[in-house]
Amino acid sequence: MPIVLAALVGSTLALATYRHERDLSFGRIRMSVDPGHRGALDIYVPVVDWGARFPAVRMPVRVRVDVRSVNRASIDRLASDGLGRFSGVRAEARSALESFIVQLLFVELTAALALSGLVALAVRGGRAPPLRTLLGVAAAASLACVFLTALLLPPRGPIDRPEYYAHGADIPVALRAVERATTASQTISEELNAQLAGLARLIVAPNDRPATGALPRVTIASDLHNNLLAIPALERAAAGTPVLFVGDLTSNGTPIEAQITRRIVRAGTRFVYVSGNHDSDFLAHRLARQGALVLTQRGRLLPSGRYGPLVVTVGGLRLVGYSDPFERRSRQDFKDRGEPQPTLAEQQAFAAWLRPLVGRIDAVLVHEPKLAQLAVQELRQLDLARPLAVIVGHTHRALVEASGGVVEFNGGTIGGGGTGNFEKDQPISLGVLTYGVSPRFDPIAADLVQLDPRTGLAKAERQPLDPFAPTAASP
Repeated sequence: MPIVLAALVGSTLALATYRHERDLSFGRIRMSVDPGHRGALDIYVPVVDWGARFPAVRMPVRVRVDVRSVNRASIDRLASDGLGRFSGVRAEARSALESFIVQLLFVELTAALALSGLVALAVRGGRAPPLRTLLGVAAAASLACVFLTALLLPPRGPIDRPEYYAHGADIPVALRAVERATTASQTISEELNAQLAGLARLIVAPNDRPATGALPRVTIASDLHNNLLAIPALERAAAGTPVLFVGDLTSNGTPIEAQITRRIVRAGTRFVYVSGNHDSDFLAHRLARQGALVLTQRGRLLPSGRYGPLVVTVGGLRLVGYSDPFERRSRQDFKDRGEPQPTLAEQQAFAAWLRPLVGRIDAVLVHEPKLAQLAVQELRQLDLARPLAVIVGHTHRALVEASGGVVEFNGGTIGGGGTGNFEKDQPISLGVLTYGVSPRFDPIAADLVQLDPRTGLAKAERQPLDPFAPTAASP
């Protein structure tokens, strides 16, 4: 009915256009609503290009709280005085948000009534119902819109499990936000206070904050597919950490591609590589000569072409790797072998190769997750006493799954699927694994980081890891 549709349009316009700014003790905030998204509460601080998104809104809109300016003296006190002072800040912010929502409801009602009333006046006469009835429908439709907004818009439920994001080309911006604002608090109240503490500390000293404790980290990447534009992002993200690159550095593994991607071996403090189905034996030998740690099921590939030890230690991790059985061969002129699926025999061969290594290693690198599928299932049924990380790629989908002592980690595609796949709008993505090494390998947290190449929007999500309890995460 046109009158009901007009009420909906008026309601939506009010939601999309109304803004309200308010001064709080720590600074000035602007509150708004952005319709047409998965329901969330967004807190964004432009001064440090940092945001946190909480899935606490049931309506398909984002309730945005943008920190427009900050009182540095107040923020400094909050950052240095611990978490106790944040109850007052939370009360202030809650009051401001409640006031904004009440005002928004009045604006929404006015806009819905005005537009639907105009439509009622326009359609009166002829066979239409009496004007009083039409205006009654307009009022009822407008009130229904406001009632639904009042019911679904206010954030409800636990304010936890945030997704961090940042605008700009640097993937690490979002990752640094995770490091500085994530805590192991056990209650919702403590968790939210810790998010606010991290925000305050980030504003006070955005470039002088330590990483999460003194724990080591490795950057996990794969599937560059010759996208040279993504290499600088990987270099920035991996600064100070080793890189575990799990295959498909190139598209065909040819000498030309090996030449133009040679810069990548300088990413991170050490570049560790296993081949993918789009790589080649030629590429593996070239990388070994350039200083990369090239891992195969026969051992580390040495610059001379011979094989060294099967297990190598990088960043305190004992690593092994398995070459992709479908990598291209230079003697076959780098023939395209398509996207073959591992056979049961190949899965069994991988499982048989890995089985005697369990307990002696901390992580295994293999490009194709399906190749490791049988072995992972077997190990999870054994419920390992010592954690094992299985680092994979190929699917272009970031994913972390932990259970039975096994952590399967896929960083997605650092190349956005390659330059030929940009039209698919596939995000650039990578992962970071934080872990302990004493008295044994202990995976602590997995960060999944994505960058949209169209908008430059970077976002990150941290998944605490307990490999002995089922968990799963993906952006």
